[in-house]
Amino acid sequence: MDPYRIKRDEKADIILISHSHFDHFSLDDIKKVQKPETQIVLTGDCTPKPEGRITLIKPGDKLNIRGLEIEAVPAYNTNKPFHPKEKDWVGYLLTIDGEKIYFAGDTDRIPEMKEIKADIGLLPVSGTYVMTAEEAAEAALDLELKIAIPMHYGKPGLVGSVNDAERFKAYLQGRVEVVIKQAK
Repeated sequence: MDPYRIKRDEKADIILISHSHFDHFSLDDIKKVQKPETQIVLTGDCTPKPEGRITLIKPGDKLNIRGLEIEAVPAYNTNKPFHPKEKDWVGYLLTIDGEKIYFAGDTDRIPEMKEIKADIGLLPVSGTYVMTAEEAAEAALDLELKIAIPMHYGKPGLVGSVNDAERFKAYLQGRVEVVIKQAK
């Protein structure tokens, strides 16, 4: 999802893009992981479109690609102008063998999260352009997650630090298991 500054040479069967901002829609990074049969799912404002097998998506759309159930869910800001709701940008709810994985995309804690239930959730925690660590922790509780993975921090040149991830983990201590992945 949202490949950016990819350092590995692994190829993807499916690439999911949440919106058109440079750190989520990077043609160079898509090309690094794309193979001829890779299915790319993205929002309509992502231009220029990458070559290959493309599916456009908006909130509420559901797909089944190679047995993976994919639902596009809303992702937007409620108290800042960077990700307006009217852009129809998305997060993703994936169902694999009955397990639900939620990738929030760039979003604040939005009312729709109370309707989404997932086992594992990837939530942005850096504040500024997305929710803060504390807001993300409240979202994790709304989503009734078993495992929460903080994201959108720790990349050079972008907002957010490991401290944001640690605050998120501390807030959820004893309520939700938090897995902090170190940037590679």
